[in-house]
Amino acid sequence: MKINITGRNIELTDGLKAAVEERLSKLDKYFHKDTEANVTMSVEKERQKVEVTVPMKGHIIRAEQVSNDMYVSIDLVEEVIERQLKKYRSKLVTKKQTAGYFSDDFADIDGTDDDDEIKIIKTKRFGIKPMYPEDACVQMELLGHDFFVFMNAETDEVNVVYKRKGNTYGLIEPEF
Repeated sequence: MKINITGRNIELTDGLKAAVEERLSKLDKYFHKDTEANVTMSVEKERQKVEVTVPMKGHIIRAEQVSNDMYVSIDLVEEVIERQLKKYRSKLVTKKQTAGYFSDDFADIDGTDDDDEIKIIKTKRFGIKPMYPEDACVQMELLGHDFFVFMNAETDEVNVVYKRKGNTYGLIEPEF
C-alpha cells in the first residue's frame, strides 16, 4: 500500500511519518500493492486529528479520529479502518457478491448554521453511478455516514439511504 501523508498546521516529523506507516502497514493484507491511502494530519488548538481515505475497488474507506495526542489518533484511526474492512468483507461474503459500482469521487457535504441564518460553507461534487439500495447501505457504512445519496439501479432515480435507530436502514425515493 502506498501512503500519502500531508499535514495542516503541523510539521510532519520523521517520527510521525514512521508511526503512520507502521500502523497502516497492518492493513496491507486487505489491499493490492498499488492501493493508495491518503492521510491528512492536522492540529487545531488542542485537537490532534488524523483522517485516512482509502479508495478500494470503487469504494471509499474513510475514517477520522481526534484526540489530545497525535500518536493516539493514529492508533485509533487504524483500528476504525480495520473494523470497517472486516465488516465490509463479511457483508460481501454473506451476500456472495463482489464490489459494487461506486464512485471514487464521493465525498460528504458539511454544512452548519450560525444564529438563524443558513450558510452553505462547503460544496462538493461527486459522480453518481447506478447501484442497488443494499449496496448504497454498504457504502454508507464504509464512509461512516448517516446517509448516502445514490442513483437507484432499478428505477434510475436519485435516492437516499439513511440509518435508523435499532441498526436498521431507511430509503427515500422521489414522488412525482
